[in-house]
Amino acid sequence: MSAGAPRGGEGRAYHIGLLAGEVAEELLLVGDPARADRIAARFDSVRVSTRCREYVTHTGPFRGREISVMATGMGPDNTEIALVELKPLLAQPTVIRVGTTGALQRDIQLGELVISREALRLESVTGFWVEPEFKARASGTVAEALVASARNLNAAVHQGLTATAPSFYGAQGRSVGTVVPRDPGLLDRLAAQGVLNMEMETSVLFVLGELLGMRTGAVCAVIGNRATDRFLDDPAAKHAAEDRATEVALGALDLLRRAGAVGGSEARPA
Repeated sequence: MSAGAPRGGEGRAYHIGLLAGEVAEELLLVGDPARADRIAARFDSVRVSTRCREYVTHTGPFRGREISVMATGMGPDNTEIALVELKPLLAQPTVIRVGTTGALQRDIQLGELVISREALRLESVTGFWVEPEFKARASGTVAEALVASARNLNAAVHQGLTATAPSFYGAQGRSVGTVVPRDPGLLDRLAAQGVLNMEMETSVLFVLGELLGMRTGAVCAVIGNRATDRFLDDPAAKHAAEDRATEVALGALDLLRRAGAVGGSEARPA
């Protein structure tokens, strides 16, 4: 076995623990394993359920086709591992991130949704794959389908530029007691430049998705607003916001399938 491409028992992908045929071409990526379990409860049944390290994957029939949901845990490094190990298992995947996020703009309300068109690469993972100038962009058809799905569901949605941070605390301007991040003005600068929100995975999904031939998109539920210093601390309200993001993503997959646009990569915009 090569140390450059290790495999698990039965030839399974080393970290995500999957074999070909156990994950569908239509895939939702989430961070929280509990959210993956809640999404899988919507399926008609669960044909495959695997748990390997922090990676939890459920696959089963839904609305006449197979779909998967995978929890990756938090962070850009975990997302990279998932995408790289998924690549050999899938032909023409469509991968949509369904996450949570903190808004940077005052007019974005808790419980609303953000659909990412592009992502600012504050993390370092993608720098090992592409040049600093490489833009992290959603696949156009997926982003359009997400917006259309949100409108069909009358969901309050914002679309635009997301910032992907490498951590939750210092990289997102959070102080820890008397310890202050090196760049305390970061959030204000990003907000002034029109960045809608900050999270920890989307830029990696967009960059690696493009490199690996995956069609990608991202929709996140706003559970905090850094500009107003408010946080959605009611579990029921948080789950409701996450459910709206899930419904938008599932609706987008429906629209893409009807249009014959599920799977495959797209030409990069000029």
